[in-house]
Amino acid sequence: MSNFLPIPTAARINQMLRLRASIFQTAFNPTNARTGAKYLKRRLRGPSMLQYYPKAPPSVTQLKRMTDGLLDGLVDEKEEQRVKDVEAKKARGKGTPRKARSAAESRRLARKK
Repeated sequence: MSNFLPIPTAARINQMLRLRASIFQTAFNPTNARTGAKYLKRRLRGPSMLQYYPKAPPSVTQLKRMTDGLLDGLVDEKEEQRVKDVEAKKARGKGTPRKARSAAESRRLARKK
């Protein structure tokens, strides 16, 4: 009579792992595939980041929208500067390209041939 227990088979070990996973409510992953469970269990970062950074004050455009035209006299300096910059770029020939009206005007089709 031997004092040693028989060595469990691979099927029996697999069965024990499955039972352990169901008892302790963990994922059963016999192939050790990467599931990303560690990252999915983490607390989300978004809500705490939103609390940390202060909200930006409303822009002039947003104020005009909220007040239904009561503040029409306000001037949005950032928007005016942006429009001036776009006009200056257009004057130097650095503006956005014109939209092709037909396939013949399209530069893309001309390059493919």
